[in-house]
Amino acid sequence: MSDESKPTQDDKPVVESFQLDHTKVKAPYVRYIDTETGPNGDVISNYDLRLVQPNENAIPTAGLHTIEHTIAVLLRERIPGYIDCSPFGCRTGFHLLTWGTHSTEDVARALKESLEFIAYKATWDDVPATTIESCGNYRDHSLFTAKEWCKDILAKGISSDPFERKVV
Repeated sequence: MSDESKPTQDDKPVVESFQLDHTKVKAPYVRYIDTETGPNGDVISNYDLRLVQPNENAIPTAGLHTIEHTIAVLLRERIPGYIDCSPFGCRTGFHLLTWGTHSTEDVARALKESLEFIAYKATWDDVPATTIESCGNYRDHSLFTAKEWCKDILAKGISSDPFERKVV
């Protein structure tokens, strides 16, 4: 392949999260990433729910998996237009997708309430979809780990800004 036919960096799609300077953020926080408008005018917003400081820590898979399943219900109850909340591969937080746009303060409050429930009230019965039929990796859950990490995250406070601590 000649140099002229090789794709250049300019030809590649830009992935917003890969452009974020992970050394500048101060977790835990909620960060508004972007809004996409569909052909019919529907608006979908994307948020970075960063629970632990990038490159300093990562939530163990079983705990993150249990947090994921539990906040899938808890955030649905607290955020109108909730679409999905999926974990980052780096295990430092989640992407939240919603119909419409919400303030980072509102999202941070909903996240805080959800993590408080997990940390201090949740029982195994509150964790949905933990059977072989309902989960693709049902053996990889830990409510104990989820609770301990949620307590640690809450002790630091959830900020509505990724760069300046504005704890809700």
